[in-house]
Amino acid sequence: MSRRPVIALNADYSKGRKGLGDYSAVWAGYYDCLYRAGALPIILPPISDPTVIEEMLDRVDAVVLVGGADLDPYRDGYERHPSVRIMAPRREDFDRALVERIAERRLPVFGIGVGMQLLNVSQGGNLFLDIQVDLKNALPHWESNDPYHRHGLVVAAKSLLARVYGDSEIRVNSMHHMAIDEVARGFKVTARAPDGVIEAIESTREDWFAIGTQFHPEAESASALDFRIFEEFVEEVSRRSLSVRLAA
Repeated sequence: MSRRPVIALNADYSKGRKGLGDYSAVWAGYYDCLYRAGALPIILPPISDPTVIEEMLDRVDAVVLVGGADLDPYRDGYERHPSVRIMAPRREDFDRALVERIAERRLPVFGIGVGMQLLNVSQGGNLFLDIQVDLKNALPHWESNDPYHRHGLVVAAKSLLARVYGDSEIRVNSMHHMAIDEVARGFKVTARAPDGVIEAIESTREDWFAIGTQFHPEAESASALDFRIFEEFVEEVSRRSLSVRLAA
């Protein structure tokens, strides 16, 4: 039996109610999809000690950066738009330190939602802080009364997403108000919404398998075809981890 690649997930962090301790949580869709795709998922606690992060990454083959609340624009030199709802500082401290070390190691990574935004920002890109304000002709990308809100997807040829979706008509879930503006050097856009909003990126570096989707292939609102993104990710991680073991 072949070894399942170990793929880590970061976690959200929340303050407990009065009398209860703080806690971390991860939506089950993330680890369920990874397991179904053939991986062994584990969850990383948000401990920002650099030595601990290095020890965590020593034990895994790849990382999935999960979705969640917004990155704090102040940390990147921008003012906060009123629509911004920042994530817990403890999670953001950890996530930013984690992605820096992932990049240094060229560890395979898949960013989803704010995970993709963090991947882009960490490598020198930036974000639109509110699509409705910054992009006047944009489609709705968030419907508070419709968790199954969807829009079309225009996929670039010769990309991982092109392998997943082929020539089919594509509609994906949409639940975000921020989006990538300038794409970080070393990445390319591989999917956009019909209004031009960036919905997926991939690394152009041969030594780094890194992808991101603004939409959520792990969510209940995802299609069966969206799950193929996890399968493609796990398959490539498996291939790379096997190569590393054989070379050792």
